[in-house]
Amino acid sequence: MTTPPSAFPDVEKLVVDVLKADPALAGATIAVNAPAGFDGTQAAVLVNRRGGAWIGDLHVDMPLIEFEVYGPTKNAAHVLANGARRALLATLGKQIGANNVVHDVEEQDGPRWLPDYLYRGANRYLCVIRLSLSVF
Repeated sequence: MTTPPSAFPDVEKLVVDVLKADPALAGATIAVNAPAGFDGTQAAVLVNRRGGAWIGDLHVDMPLIEFEVYGPTKNAAHVLANGARRALLATLGKQIGANNVVHDVEEQDGPRWLPDYLYRGANRYLCVIRLSLSVF
């Protein structure tokens, strides 16, 4: 059995870059952290790694990626959530970043409506997608 790398790939940055490159998401903020002044009513996709596993023998990282998707209306947030899902699901078989190939993309949950108690006026959907990335 091989040992895990000293650090997983920065999958949050890789996913942010994938979403920012998609023209269908051009009007939304795509980030790991909410921008200054964010109140939950702006079009935004916040990307976070929510765990996962390193498969040492295969040299594969299997992160769980969570999207918190916001919009000015519930419908707008839903449309944006579907656009973000589509963009990430389309990475199957592609190289992302300099050293990663996506071998599998599987939706684990979502889009799921979930009120946000931090931002009272927010329209928020959550999605969780598992990636399998070879790291070379």
